[in-house]
Amino acid sequence: MAGRESHHHHHQAKQVPLSPLLSLICFVSIFLALSVFRRTSVTPQPHQSFQFINGVRSGRSDAAGGSSCDYSDGSWFHDPNLRTSRYNHTCKEIFKGWNCYVANKSNALEIIHWHWKPKQCDLPHFDPVSFLEKFRNTNIVQVKKWRPAGADRGFSFLKYNLTVAYHRTNILARYAWWSANADGGKLESLGYKEGYRVDVDIPESSWIEAPNFHDILIFNTGHWWWAPSKFDPVKSPMLFFEKGLPVIPPVPPDVGLDMVLKHMISYVEKIMPPSAIKFFRTQSPRHFEGGEWYQGGSCQRQQPLSPQQAEDLFAPRNNGTNVEVRLVNEHLVKALNGTSFHILNITSMSELRADAHPASAGGKKHDDCMHWCLPGLTDTWNDLFVQHLYDIRS
Repeated sequence: MAGRESHHHHHQAKQVPLSPLLSLICFVSIFLALSVFRRTSVTPQPHQSFQFINGVRSGRSDAAGGSSCDYSDGSWFHDPNLRTSRYNHTCKEIFKGWNCYVANKSNALEIIHWHWKPKQCDLPHFDPVSFLEKFRNTNIVQVKKWRPAGADRGFSFLKYNLTVAYHRTNILARYAWWSANADGGKLESLGYKEGYRVDVDIPESSWIEAPNFHDILIFNTGHWWWAPSKFDPVKSPMLFFEKGLPVIPPVPPDVGLDMVLKHMISYVEKIMPPSAIKFFRTQSPRHFEGGEWYQGGSCQRQQPLSPQQAEDLFAPRNNGTNVEVRLVNEHLVKALNGTSFHILNITSMSELRADAHPASAGGKKHDDCMHWCLPGLTDTWNDLFVQHLYDIRS
């Protein structure tokens, strides 16, 4: 468990705000984990069968008490009196490119006035203190900023024996630059000279050990798989390897994604105890309109999209700029059916929020239509995650 190592750092612990707990549960291509110092009893989760609509699973959560709600089926309502008291633009954990208030984005304050309301129930706002209380284990009165092994960042709330860790991984599997061997080989004989070697059955080092010591995991991947600017099909193709050997004939990225998901899900289910809680987060949509980021695409909307506008922008049949969102979700359902993973469906609610990206306030030469303003939409993701967790643990 990640928490075990933090016992060596109890002296001179520095008080840190609760905002790290809020800011770590979001963003793209990440692997988030929570752990407690002593594992608590959790009922093993049954294997699940998922139903997806437009590539997105229903967000229905069935609590032990028999109640159920599809938290992902709802609408955004504007509430001028809605305020977020959990953190604001002064939080030091917010990356400057996503701090839309400080960057003077015109609708930065309006973004937090939109409230997500499921059709059949309510989605309560995440209360950090209540969350820590519910998941407390022992009573050590310190809080310590701490970096778990392999994590980009992490925080241990020692008073509650809870650690939140953020492991960044681009495609879940290990990959590195590949160049043709002068002595030749199967790929060389097909004319390949260079590219990226992706070992579909080997987890990337940043998270390979994490399932050994965390109790709750949230996976996501997807954006990099449809990124010709990173994996150019001609200049820098993805070349897939399995059991140390190249996959022949070579397969396209979407097939490689299926292979990686199969192996990574199997690895986690094999290495983690039955009591662990495992989530797989669906895709975070981009909102580039008028072209890709390098083609002058922008996201200058001031209000959420209507359902029809979102359908026009994201439906695979339209083959638009952001088509990968639902396509990746379709691959997820195939890989996750029959597994013990829970789905954290953030796609449906997020597709509507074309107004919530940094856009030109992100500090880049182009509009940032992929990341999200903070405070903002990802706080609702936290609400969704915590509510699912409460339902599972109830």
